[in-house]
Amino acid sequence: MKTNILGPVILASSALGYEVKTPPLDTDWTYKVGTDPWPEYPRPQLQRSRWQSLNGIWQWGEGTSESGSPKGSDVLVPSCIESGLSGVMQSAQTSWFAREFEVSEDLSGQQLLINFEAVDYQATVYINDEVAGNHTGGYWRFSFDVTDLVKEGTNTLRVDVFDPTDADGYNIPIGKQTLNPSHIFYTPCSGIWQSVWLESVPAQYITQLDVAAGMDGTVDVTVTTSKGSGDVKVTVTDDSGKDIATGSGTANEPFSFKVDSPSLWSPDSPTLYNLTVTVGDDEVTSYTGFRTISVGEVNGVKRPLINEEFFFQFGTLDQGFWPDGIHVPPNYEAMVFDLKQLKDLGFNMLRKHIKVENDLFYRACDELGVLLIQDMPSMPANRLPNAEQQQEWERQLDILIEQHRNYPSIYTWIIYNEGWGQLRDTYYPEDHLTDRVKELDPTRLVDATSGWHDHGFGDWHDNHHYANPQCGTPFYSIASTPYDHKRVAIQGEFGGIGQNVSLEHLWKVQAAIDTINQTYEIDETIEAWNYRGHVLLSELRDQVEMWDCSAAIWTQTTDVEGEVNGLLTYDRRVLRPDVDQWKADIRALMDAAKGRNKK
Repeated sequence: MKTNILGPVILASSALGYEVKTPPLDTDWTYKVGTDPWPEYPRPQLQRSRWQSLNGIWQWGEGTSESGSPKGSDVLVPSCIESGLSGVMQSAQTSWFAREFEVSEDLSGQQLLINFEAVDYQATVYINDEVAGNHTGGYWRFSFDVTDLVKEGTNTLRVDVFDPTDADGYNIPIGKQTLNPSHIFYTPCSGIWQSVWLESVPAQYITQLDVAAGMDGTVDVTVTTSKGSGDVKVTVTDDSGKDIATGSGTANEPFSFKVDSPSLWSPDSPTLYNLTVTVGDDEVTSYTGFRTISVGEVNGVKRPLINEEFFFQFGTLDQGFWPDGIHVPPNYEAMVFDLKQLKDLGFNMLRKHIKVENDLFYRACDELGVLLIQDMPSMPANRLPNAEQQQEWERQLDILIEQHRNYPSIYTWIIYNEGWGQLRDTYYPEDHLTDRVKELDPTRLVDATSGWHDHGFGDWHDNHHYANPQCGTPFYSIASTPYDHKRVAIQGEFGGIGQNVSLEHLWKVQAAIDTINQTYEIDETIEAWNYRGHVLLSELRDQVEMWDCSAAIWTQTTDVEGEVNGLLTYDRRVLRPDVDQWKADIRALMDAAKGRNKK
């Protein structure tokens, strides 16, 4: 075992030669990942029993791949090649990934799919030197039927990847990625950064399962299959294993059925029900939660309602970045660590900020009872798209909704963040996009423009202001707009107060360290930081009591690179909040909202 100043580096094997490269900062999980990362079944809402992980050590190189089994550097899949965990830790606009595999006997006798949970940004997949398919979009899952391409014995798999982040002539969904990180923009992620796996399916198989379960027990279902129609059966099972309801319909057509008196899903009681869905010879398992999201008027104020109840929704701006994995948490334990920390402090919500996570993250939010506001990954902040680029971005917005509308925890979609990539000189795209999102998913709320450049669309009126809040108030900053009483008031971002820490907990990149003083406010001691937090949360409580604030987002869950304004440091080793104080302040927000419910 080799050691370095940040901890042990474990060699996978002398044959493979893979090792974790020393990142600028590690976590407690960095050197526990090993060479079998993310062994969990990747799609919890469309799960089959016959599958084979292809995660592990692959070959990697710059440029496009050669035929056969090219040899390059060892790389860990899934990972961002820019990360220490990848074993590469460099960027490349064009690169290739390759490995050999044998199909498990358990998968024989049926159709064979190869599934990719996400490749950033364009991928061309080859099986035995034949093109299996192409895909564009860095955050979305995709699958190819490779039944006719695989053979007995050893097969070759290659993936050529093109990632035009920051490239001239390109304007794509990237969120906060940049080749030149600075303060609020971070290290990019390229390559195969989510799980790869094989799956055995019958000739007619389920390609998508859409389920929406309301508080009245109505379950709306659409089961999409690879071909034909066919009878569908859905069985609902409670957590004791008892079947409580069944529904039936026809594949590729919507149908509904009723469950009597279900226990409802909410942050305080995140009850989930298991589903078994069959079409012909195909059977998948899934789950759902019964809840209804709406906007209603409570004592003359527009409010977001969960199961027809208003309670204050308070969360953090959650970037989803990791010092050792960049976009990829080291493992499942690390990923849920952040969520459990937030729940323990009393938060009931988070805003997943211009990034999309793996499906297991959303299941964890469903299980823990964390409401989610999900952003669409934005185009670059300083570039406006042409017509073709706008059309492609809108296509990917559709994919975001279609691939994530089953998760009970998601209750709001955000289209634009702070005007990044938002056309506003000739027309307002959020006009038709709000309608489009509602068409694709009528069960949730839409925040058309989080921050500013608000033209009156969507369910929320969203204010960003640092450090103090301006939520549903009769005062606002020049960057925002006066509160619109026809919509729900949310403080989409506030706080952002920073507190510097020792080098031990900082992202050890000088360019990042040099931008720390760009933080909205620096508090010199942890005591001062907690005092300022108490002041700002008290001010927010006043706005809940006196005016029309319904929800708020604190910046942010963790430090990221040159930002030191997290509840946790970037390595997740230091929790800044005085736990008792923050719990009390968050309870006070909830109590203030309850007081507004009384007539």
